[in-house]
Amino acid sequence: MTINPAVRQYYIEVDQAELGEHRGDWGRLQDALAAKWGLTDLQIELRVLRTLQATLRQCKWKVTVTVWHEREVIDVQPGYVEGTYGLAVDIGSTTVAGYLCDLRTGEILATESLMNPQVVYGEDLMSRISYAVEHSDGLERMHKAIIDTLNKLSAQAARSAGIRARTIHEAVFVGNTTMVHLLLGIHPVELGGAPFALANRDGMDVSAREMGLRLHPGARVHVLPAEAGHVGADNVGALIAEEPYKRDEITLLVDVGTNAEIVLGNREWMFSASSPTGPAFEGAQIKHGMRAAPGAIERVRVDPISQEPRFRVIGEERWSDEWDLSPEAALSSQPKMLAAGICGSGIIEVVAELFLAGVLLANGRFNPNCHSPRLRWDTPQGAYELATAEQTTNGQPLLITQSDMRNIQLAKAALYAGAKLLMNRAKIKQVDRVILAGSFGSYIDTKHAMILGLIPNCDLAHVHAVGNAAGDGARIALLNKQKRTEAQTLVEWVTYVETAVDPMFQEEFANAIHLPHASDPYPHIAELLPKPPPLANNGTSRRTRQTVLNRQPQSELANEQ
Repeated sequence: MTINPAVRQYYIEVDQAELGEHRGDWGRLQDALAAKWGLTDLQIELRVLRTLQATLRQCKWKVTVTVWHEREVIDVQPGYVEGTYGLAVDIGSTTVAGYLCDLRTGEILATESLMNPQVVYGEDLMSRISYAVEHSDGLERMHKAIIDTLNKLSAQAARSAGIRARTIHEAVFVGNTTMVHLLLGIHPVELGGAPFALANRDGMDVSAREMGLRLHPGARVHVLPAEAGHVGADNVGALIAEEPYKRDEITLLVDVGTNAEIVLGNREWMFSASSPTGPAFEGAQIKHGMRAAPGAIERVRVDPISQEPRFRVIGEERWSDEWDLSPEAALSSQPKMLAAGICGSGIIEVVAELFLAGVLLANGRFNPNCHSPRLRWDTPQGAYELATAEQTTNGQPLLITQSDMRNIQLAKAALYAGAKLLMNRAKIKQVDRVILAGSFGSYIDTKHAMILGLIPNCDLAHVHAVGNAAGDGARIALLNKQKRTEAQTLVEWVTYVETAVDPMFQEEFANAIHLPHASDPYPHIAELLPKPPPLANNGTSRRTRQTVLNRQPQSELANEQ
């Protein structure tokens, strides 16, 4: 990574004032900076000018000057001083992740993350836009919530690094367009419907003090540019971090989240889109779903013969089949953590594993011909008992319901349909590489993601999870100001595809509901997929269809008919 920050410090010795010499102390400082460091046409903040004379005389005209973008003096300190710091932040719909960096070396001094408090006003973007529209103080509440969170995050990061938040001289923020509007106090109403107009697409520099951020008094915040109404600065951050536009191979870059942002292309062309996947991948809309925290089931395996599950929870390294829950068991044999719920990575794996084991059919319904004791039919649509009462924190079985399956199918279909529309636009049938970004993308097992049909067919060796690429991009832009210029050029080059009004979206979405897909082939995992049951003339299994009909409520049958 090239280190070329926008904020630098310069040690300088300034000519003392003399009788008959009328340049003024600011003029003398300008001349000294030009002579030694080649800095010209500088400006100075009034706040700094007010204390300049006392500072110069305090240390016999020897000072350290902090300059932003080689054009504005934001601090003058007596004597020789070292230490410029910056904060890179990815403002996600669910999580706010920050990286405190040394601007001289590029070293990450602290990493902090907090929940985005705006979730109480809506779990997805459209819910928050609706809240801002329907409540006169909605925008103000959500704006204050994110500013307070950023102040808390910067204070925690500074404390972890052993510095003061007031010594953070610059910040770079990325986030989806709705998050950026709320951050800046701009009403997001125009993002709620066609043509999804942005207040501003370009990158911008804003005074941190004006935003209410408790950083250095002269600190600036740079917000990376956006591509379109629902492909924001976070996607641009992921782009400059992974640089698919510098490769020959066709890359599909997917930032998996509440609103999935998708980019497809190579050095010759690039398309982007967004897909409203909803919060199911983050544990919401799932009966026993929870965020990734201690006690959350994060890994699942289902035996294809016995159809018995085993799982692993965050906070306990051993799999559940290694636990000894008997009263006489030694303490070392007992699990440190019981299952409290299931998080996104576990949800993806349990759906894929149940499909591979024959418990789940390709249409997403539980297999009525499955005789596993784990498959319970005491609910109208069935449920699978993933964890027994003895394995959970509340003493109740942890069930995966038919509704859970449907919510995951809807989320994965939205993501796949968005990617497929870009492939159709590019007139390609195959991608060479798939990159899964986002904090959630870090924990997705690539094989299970493909079995689920979350991503198009690709050689699994070329499918990679890269973590929080948006946060990496923010950090790169913080440490290298040239990347900000590169980001601006990118957003003007990438072609945005509006999936919401594409006439093929519904068809692609419907086909992608199936596991892994109703018609698109998956040759790279073909040997892993179960064989479909014999079909009747209407395209469904005779026995399956009759059993499902017998078990469906009459209201659901009427809707289906």
